[in-house]
Amino acid sequence: MDLCNHNLYFMNKINYGANLKYDLPSGLVVFLIALPLCLGVALASGAPLFSGMIAGIIGGVVIGALSGSHTSVSGPAAGLTAVVLVSIQQLGSFEIFLLAVVVAGVFQLALGFAKAGMIANYFPSNVIKGMLTGIGIIIILKQIPHALGYDKDAEGDFSFFEQSGSNTFLTIWDTLTLYIHPGATAVALISVGIMLLWERPAVKSKLGFIPGALVAVVVSVLVNQVFSSLGEPWAILPEHLVNIPVASDASAFLAQFTFPDFSQISNPKVYSVALTICIVASIETLLCLEAVDKIDPYLRTSNPNRELKAQGIGNMLSGLIGGIPITSVIVRSSANVNANARTKASAIYHGMFLLVCVALIPAILNMIPLAALAAVLILTGYKLAKISIFKESWNNGKYQWWPFIITVFAVVFTDLLTGVGIGLVASAIAILRGNMRNAYYFHKEEYHEGDIIKIKLSQEVSFLNKAAIKQTLENLPENSKVVIDATDTAYIDFDVLESIREFDKEKAPKKGIQVKLSGFHERYNFWEADFVHSDPDPTKGPASVPQPNHQSLQEEFAPKL
Repeated sequence: MDLCNHNLYFMNKINYGANLKYDLPSGLVVFLIALPLCLGVALASGAPLFSGMIAGIIGGVVIGALSGSHTSVSGPAAGLTAVVLVSIQQLGSFEIFLLAVVVAGVFQLALGFAKAGMIANYFPSNVIKGMLTGIGIIIILKQIPHALGYDKDAEGDFSFFEQSGSNTFLTIWDTLTLYIHPGATAVALISVGIMLLWERPAVKSKLGFIPGALVAVVVSVLVNQVFSSLGEPWAILPEHLVNIPVASDASAFLAQFTFPDFSQISNPKVYSVALTICIVASIETLLCLEAVDKIDPYLRTSNPNRELKAQGIGNMLSGLIGGIPITSVIVRSSANVNANARTKASAIYHGMFLLVCVALIPAILNMIPLAALAAVLILTGYKLAKISIFKESWNNGKYQWWPFIITVFAVVFTDLLTGVGIGLVASAIAILRGNMRNAYYFHKEEYHEGDIIKIKLSQEVSFLNKAAIKQTLENLPENSKVVIDATDTAYIDFDVLESIREFDKEKAPKKGIQVKLSGFHERYNFWEADFVHSDPDPTKGPASVPQPNHQSLQEEFAPKL
């Protein structure tokens, strides 16, 4: 089945049962990645650990079912940790904050119905690729300390400047110089080795139905049991293992759910916080959705407005039962794609795995070393930041390369949203520079006195081209003859017309430059300008105006010489 048929297959008729053999293992891999991130984001946000698990479960089961995306996976996002931390302090209690999460969900739902998701169409591809690559690098850098057994920085903190006052590079330096745990390091290396082995065709053909990440995690638990029998320094201590809250019975489990304080519904601070959460979560979701669609091997596209509605419902439900805010998350989503997920069922399965394991076997999950999960994330980061991605961007030309590489560095050295914002500015500058060159054709081979310089405008000339055209006109040599040809131009921005008028009537005569305007429509109303328009009579339709050549132009200029 070729790619086009695959695309039609997924868009028109999805057989979830037939794809179970792909989606179930993929959901398991995403579950292993999501598990420490749910806990880490909650910890970094100053929220109860269980609230991160609630968000992960709802992001998988509820949003996964409502979303139109077959690749995106939702959960608590690192990009909101600072917002959540400050908001809880500002509102005074976690229960009031939950009310703000519910209201934020209502706002997101309204944005979906208002079709605000259309802004996703305006994210440049070079910025999206830069964001993906930057996140890949961040994942690798942030997981190196965890792989070596140094867990000072919480899982899920993807900002360069950490809450402890340190930064990403200083934490790596401290890890390498002050603390390398031999047991954790051995577990990480063994896990990476197993996953790389699982990628080999000989193994993949026979055991590909079992996720390599699952095998690595199971082996890491067994290895740590051996290390525990050896004692220090090989034994990995509980603080370097997964730490899910363990309830003694069903009532204790249900007691972990927290509910919003609706008595604060008239508190204006609630709406201010809700609006902030809505804006940040919506932008991060749309960025992730656009990014994961680009790496979908089946080239499917997702409806951003439907995604905003799904996210809104998910956040309303999360806030109602004690969960922190949810967004679509690129780390989970890219891992989902790399694990060969076929449909959105994989996202739902990952949420179900979280629910079942948290409710029934938290003690078993608490035996998993963080170093093993760090190894899974490091390989995920590598797949997002391969050298081939840099080469491809370089080959696309400088107007694609510079916004891409600036976005990469900005994401790595700030955070996701700040980095993307800087990348968008860089992309806008690149677009401006590109428009300076692409708005017209300036033919001036070897200029000699008496030669005619021809400036041919392209089909559409926008305000972005004003600076370039103005600069070219001002740099024309004195006593020259110039033809500005708009024969093939369908639209010229008013500001550009003003610049051409000013040059023709004021600046050109002072420099002894003779100007001929060719192909300008009468609607442009060039006062008494000497021009040839391409539509002399609107009732007769568009006229065909021949391209001026040097001989005919010499004749046109002749009476003025």
